[in-house]
Amino acid sequence: MQNINEIENLIKLISKLPGLGPKSARRIVLKLINNRDELVKPMANTLAQVYKNVSRCNSCGSLKSNLNGCINCENISEKFSKICVVEDIADQWSIENSNIFRGYFHILGGTLASVGQKKESLLINSLIERVQKEEIEEVILATSATVEGQTTAYYIQDSLKNLNVKITKLAQGLPVGGEIENLDDGTLFSAFKNRSKLNINSK
Repeated sequence: MQNINEIENLIKLISKLPGLGPKSARRIVLKLINNRDELVKPMANTLAQVYKNVSRCNSCGSLKSNLNGCINCENISEKFSKICVVEDIADQWSIENSNIFRGYFHILGGTLASVGQKKESLLINSLIERVQKEEIEEVILATSATVEGQTTAYYIQDSLKNLNVKITKLAQGLPVGGEIENLDDGTLFSAFKNRSKLNINSK
């Protein structure tokens, strides 16, 4: 194989994407090279625009346009009493596409373990502020059924214990070790429908 630095660097970058390894990355790179005008140029332009204009909202954790603001935070046409807490944006998209939940979303950006115990990176303080400001009646903890996800859920539960808010957790249908974005609509529906109330005073 020809040793071209630009190609090797591109393969290394693409292989870091979820679900892709070096072999898949090589195939993608070859496809890009063979379609320079149709793929490489517009993709490069689009990536540059995304890098420049799209960022994470510091309040709700969702993606926002630096030009138009955060749709999640600035949506004043509908008023909800529930807020669903998820680990990442892929989880939000999965739940939205299933049409199961009607309410606000709060995207943590990971779990306690995945961010090296930096709790401020999870926007938990921002969640507390949103619950108070938006008069939320129910917080649904939709974290994954992994050890990290459950640990994070417990920490959030403890952080909200002094607020007058109902805290529930996804229940039946959510397999142990399962991640939200990988669940089908039927499983998500069961998990939301059978969510259970958490006792915030329990130790």
